[in-house]
Amino acid sequence: MADRVAIVTGAARGIGAAVAQRLAADGMAVALFDLDEQGVLDGADKIVAGGGRALGLKVDVADEDQVNAAVAQVAEQLGAPTVLVNNAGVLRDNLLFKMSSSDWDTVMNVHLRGAFLMSKAVQAYQTKEGFGRIVNLSSTSALGNRGQANYSAAKAGLQGFTKTLAIELGKFGVTVNAIAPGFIATEMTKATAERMKISFDDFIKGAAQAIPVARVGQPEDIAHTASFLVSEGAGFVSGQVVYVAGGPKD
Repeated sequence: MADRVAIVTGAARGIGAAVAQRLAADGMAVALFDLDEQGVLDGADKIVAGGGRALGLKVDVADEDQVNAAVAQVAEQLGAPTVLVNNAGVLRDNLLFKMSSSDWDTVMNVHLRGAFLMSKAVQAYQTKEGFGRIVNLSSTSALGNRGQANYSAAKAGLQGFTKTLAIELGKFGVTVNAIAPGFIATEMTKATAERMKISFDDFIKGAAQAIPVARVGQPEDIAHTASFLVSEGAGFVSGQVVYVAGGPKD
C-alpha cells in the first residue's frame, strides 16, 4: 500500500487521528481533513516527522465546494486518493421532544451529506485507478440509543449507504465497508459523560461492566480494523458492517 493515498475525515483527534496515524504507519500518504485546522496540521506534522507524507486541511465535509477543492488539492500534492475513511461526526444529543431541527440537520449534514460528498469526489479517482477502499464510520447507536434519534438515524443511514456503494462500485475494484464502534474512549464520549453529569472515569467503568471483553475500546482498536479493510488483502470484503464493540451486537 506504499503507493496509495488516503483521506481521513474528522482526523484532528480521537478515532480519526488514530486511523490517520495507522494508515501512515502502513506506508500510505495521508490527508487529514477536519474543521480543527491546528489539529490536522499537528497530525500531519507528526506523520512527516516519522518519515511519512501527509497533508492537513481545514475542510467542512458538508460543503460541496470545500470538499471538491480539498480532494483536488490532495490529488495534486500527494497523488490520486484511492482510500477514504469517512469518520467526521458530531453529537447533538437530546430527547426527541427537546431536539431542535437545527440539531437534526447538523448531524445529518456532517454524517450523511459529508460521507456522500466525500465519496462522490474520491470515487472519480478510484474508478480511474481501478482500485479503491471506502470505510464509513457507523456506530452501535445505529441499533437505537435513547437521546440520539438524529445520531442513530445518521449512523443507520451510513450502513445503507455503505451497502449501496459496494454494489455500485464493486466492478471498478472499489470495496466499501462500515465500522460500527461500540464504546470508544474519546473526547466525544467524554462530552457525553459531561452531559449526563457523571465523571468520565465512572462512565468508563460502568460501560466496561456491560462489555464481554471487560474494557472499553480505544481509538487504536478502530484504527486496526480500518487498516485491514483498506488493505490489498481485504479485496473480497465489501458491503459489510463490522461491529467493533468488544462483543456481539444484534
